[in-house]
Amino acid sequence: MHYDVKQKLNKIDSQQYRNLKVPEIDWKLNEAIGLFIKNVAEPKLKEKLEFEISHRVVDDIRTIVVNDESLTLSKLPTNDYLAELPSDYLYYIGMGDIKIKKGGCEVFAERTFERTHGEDPQSDIFQKSSFIWREVNLRFYDKGIKIFTSDEFEVIYASLEYIKKPAFVHNAQDYQGGTYKSFDGTNLVGSMDCDLPSETHSEIVDIAVAMITGELMIPDYQIKKDKLVYNQIN
Repeated sequence: MHYDVKQKLNKIDSQQYRNLKVPEIDWKLNEAIGLFIKNVAEPKLKEKLEFEISHRVVDDIRTIVVNDESLTLSKLPTNDYLAELPSDYLYYIGMGDIKIKKGGCEVFAERTFERTHGEDPQSDIFQKSSFIWREVNLRFYDKGIKIFTSDEFEVIYASLEYIKKPAFVHNAQDYQGGTYKSFDGTNLVGSMDCDLPSETHSEIVDIAVAMITGELMIPDYQIKKDKLVYNQIN
């Protein structure tokens, strides 16, 4: 991907523009990966996840989709439950299984409802969580997912489907001394490849190159931008 960036910038053996350092290329590649994932999985102006529209976009991020990940549960003072989000959580897809228990009876919830902070469904007998109807209300907040029990059942298992954070791509081995420190203070050594499918790498490089050419005011910026638009509609 580093070579592809340089080739698409026409910078190999060229002194027209200053050579980008390894950490600079790494930074742009990771920024491009983030933009690629947002465009495919979580566009703000779409009514549903973009990656569910066609199988092609499902394939584009299949390697970072996590299914049925078991969540750590803890009971809250209100007798509701907190399900902690995984450390690599990025975007929500949906809940997996939620198993609830009342007395000696254990069942899986059949329906879950994501409630906003402006709602108070627990005060409505027809909307509150119900063991009998196997319906459970959820609410996302800073600590994770709150699972409402209506003080009538326990939550003994919960799982999540989500898009995980991609690996931080780097090529530290080709930098001076074979290492450098990232912005969060991590000492990077060796290299880390992109964990998205290989067929997406060229498009990710195109995004990175478009950003670089725009920032360096390279004349063919518009051509590279037009290529990105073409890739999005074909």
